[in-house]
Amino acid sequence: LFSYELLRENGRPNHRTFYAKVANATIVDERTIRFEIGPEIDREMPLILGLMPILSEAATDLETFSDGGLTPLLGSGPYTIADVDPGASITYQRNPDYWADGLSVVRGTNNFAEIRYDYYRDGNTMLEAFKRGLYDIRPEDNPTRWATQFDFPAVRNGEILREELDVGVPRGMTALVFNTRRPIFSDPRVRRALIELFDFAWLNRTLYHELYARTASFYEASELSARGRPADAREQELLAPWLDYVKPDVMDGSFTLPETDGSGRDRAGLRRATALLNEAGYRAVDGRLVSDETGEPVEIEFLAATPEQERLALAYRQLLERVGIALDVRLVDSAQYQRRQTDYDFDIVQNHWFASLSPGNEQLFYWGSDAARTEGTRNYPGIENPAVDAMIEAMLAAHTREDFVAAVRALDRVLISGDYVIPLFHLPRQWVAHTARVSRPETTSLFGYISETWWETP
Repeated sequence: LFSYELLRENGRPNHRTFYAKVANATIVDERTIRFEIGPEIDREMPLILGLMPILSEAATDLETFSDGGLTPLLGSGPYTIADVDPGASITYQRNPDYWADGLSVVRGTNNFAEIRYDYYRDGNTMLEAFKRGLYDIRPEDNPTRWATQFDFPAVRNGEILREELDVGVPRGMTALVFNTRRPIFSDPRVRRALIELFDFAWLNRTLYHELYARTASFYEASELSARGRPADAREQELLAPWLDYVKPDVMDGSFTLPETDGSGRDRAGLRRATALLNEAGYRAVDGRLVSDETGEPVEIEFLAATPEQERLALAYRQLLERVGIALDVRLVDSAQYQRRQTDYDFDIVQNHWFASLSPGNEQLFYWGSDAARTEGTRNYPGIENPAVDAMIEAMLAAHTREDFVAAVRALDRVLISGDYVIPLFHLPRQWVAHTARVSRPETTSLFGYISETWWETP
C-alpha cells in the first residue's frame, strides 16, 4: 500500500498513469491487499499491479525520494549491487539467498556469479574496447559497423563470435518524430510533405549498406500489424465512428510509404512535397521556403543525441534543401538531450518505441491524449486524437485474442494515418557479437537472445 500510494503521487509518469486507474486500495490482512479498479474496463490492470515495484517503507526517505544517490536500493532480485564507479561501471553479484532459487520459472537463468556493466561516452571507443576483450557481449544495431568493422583478429581466430538471430516479436517503431506542439507540425500537410522528401532507398544505400528493412507499421513484422492487410469486420466495427481519422488506403491495406528511384533527387516525390507545402501556405522565395502568413523562412531544428543520429540528420538536410527548408542539426550531450526530450523542447528527434505481442497500458503512455499534456511521457509527437484513445480503450477491454488483435490493428491504422512520424527502418535479424567464453542456449527465444540465460564456458 505504501509503494502504491508513493508511486501514484511521486512515481514516473507511467506509474502515475497506471495507478490512477485504481479506485480504492485497502489492506485485508497481513498478506493481502485489495485493489478495486474502475470505473472503466481495463483487463490488464491486475497484471500491471502484479508487476508493481515494492519499496521498503522503512528504507525509503520520503524527503529525498526524488533525489539521486549512490546508496544501493533494497531489493529482492537475484543480484545485489556490489560496487559502483560513478560514470564508469556498476557491478552486481549473485545473491546466494535469492528467494526464488530452485523455482522452475528461474531454472537456467542467473548463471553468472558477477555481472558488470561498463559505460562509454563514445560509440567508437566502446567498439575498440570490445575488440580488446574488455567486455563479453555486444548487441549491434549499426549496419555500417556490422558490415565493415567486425573483421579483426579476434573474430578471425574464433575468440569472438558473430551471430544473426531471428526474433518473433514486433520490431516496434524507429522514426523521426514531428513535435506537433510546434505550429508548423500541427498541419498534417507539412508532415506529409516531409515524409515525401525522405528518400529511404538512397539513405539505406548511402549510409547503411542496404542492410536495413523499411518500417511501415507501429507493430512491424507481427500479426498485430495492419501493413498489407485490409481491415476485417471487427476492425471496421471499431473504426466506424472514426473513419475521418483513417485514410482509405490504410483501411483497405494498400498503403505504402513513398517510394523513390533511390537517387536522392527523385522528382516525383519533390513535386508531391511542393504541392503539399503550397497548399499549407508556404512558397519558395529566392531558394528559401517562406510562410505566406508571416513572410518568415522555414527553419527546423533536428535534436540529435548520437553521432549516428547526426549523420542521418545531415543526410536528410540535403533532401530538405531541395524545397528550401533549412534544417539545423544540433548534437547535444545525453543530459541535455534527455531534459529537452522530457520537456518536449524540440522540433524533430529520432526515437524508438518498443512493441510486444501483448501491448497494453503503456500505449496510453506512448500515444494517449493525456500523455501529450504530461511532461516526461513517451508521447513525443504530442498526439491528441480521440480515435487513438478509443482504440486503446478497446484494446484494454478485449476479452478474446481475436478482439485484442483487431483493436491493435485498428490503433495501428489510426497512428499510420496521422503522419506523426517518418518511419525509418529495422534490422531483418538481431545481430550480436560475443566472446567465445560465454555461451547461449541453442533455442532462441521470441525476443532473440536473453543474456540472463547465458553462461560462462569452462
